[in-house]
Amino acid sequence: AAADKRAKAKAEKAAKKGANNANNSNNKGGGANNKPGDGDVNISVLDIRVGKLVKVWEHADAEKLYCEEVDLGEDQPRQIASGLRPFYKSASDLEGKLVMVLCNLKKRNLVGFPSHGMVLCASNADHTKVEIVVPPPNAIVGERITFAGFDGAPEAENKVAKKKLFEAVAPQFKTNADGAVVWKDAPAMTSAGPVTAITSMANA
Repeated sequence: AAADKRAKAKAEKAAKKGANNANNSNNKGGGANNKPGDGDVNISVLDIRVGKLVKVWEHADAEKLYCEEVDLGEDQPRQIASGLRPFYKSASDLEGKLVMVLCNLKKRNLVGFPSHGMVLCASNADHTKVEIVVPPPNAIVGERITFAGFDGAPEAENKVAKKKLFEAVAPQFKTNADGAVVWKDAPAMTSAGPVTAITSMANA
């Protein structure tokens, strides 16, 4: 039982880290040329896309997790677990929303739920407030979110974790004074406009 509790706590911590990391986060270049430590790692190594939360429900065994089906324009919706239950009391507050999804992550089990990706969010400094970041309503589900000047191809799923690429770019991944998502000073853009925190949480 103690081992089960430790495993559950570890999975919930991992999912919460994903929910918080959109805000924890001069160099141009494609993903294929980015290597941690060489000064060239930039946001293009990540495959970040517009997703739509088509179904959200409470994880049966983890009180901090929501389970989600996310439409990313693929043949089938992806399943993703997010540590958002402390911040969104009802699944209906999330269902139907467009979100920003980190896609090139390997599938992993979070308290027994196969999660393939990360719903990116903004949070304040002490993580007492976390909120989803949302593309404009007319953004195309599945389109890649771009950052001006950083146009390289994303890395493969296995390399993102192995090379700790998300951790490398996360410190500059945040919201600006207007609540828009930026990497360094480059805004996160869709074909319909910028991605913003849902309540315009600034400098998060």
